[in-house]
Amino acid sequence: MKLELDNILCERYPYIMVNRYQTMNVTCMCWGFECGDGWFTILDQLMSKIQHHIDWKNKKDIEVPQVTFDQVKEKFGSLRIYYSGGDDVIDGMIQMAQSMSSVTCEQCGNPGSMRGRGWLYTSCNTHAKPLDQESEVKETK
Repeated sequence: MKLELDNILCERYPYIMVNRYQTMNVTCMCWGFECGDGWFTILDQLMSKIQHHIDWKNKKDIEVPQVTFDQVKEKFGSLRIYYSGGDDVIDGMIQMAQSMSSVTCEQCGNPGSMRGRGWLYTSCNTHAKPLDQESEVKETK
């Protein structure tokens, strides 16, 4: 992700991103968001909802531990978020965001599909690699 977008998320959600500038001995967030710009909106909305949920619960004297991101990256064609804190509601939010990334182009944020031969990635038709234009990965049930 571009440094400019990384900085926006860090400024908007300082409690979630408290580990962003720690050393690699402490956190993998020292490398920033290891994914494409197309997933910025998913991450922005997710972090907004997480912080709102925590703040709202705490106002009602229901303690929800502050979520802190330890690593955010692309893996097997979709978003992976490793974190500490939260509750069951936040677990569901994160699972939903990860799921949304598998149908969102990692490069531009437009609707996409999982593609690839060996190395999986999610892209729209515009950003698909030439050999993968017609070979979307079909999910098996």
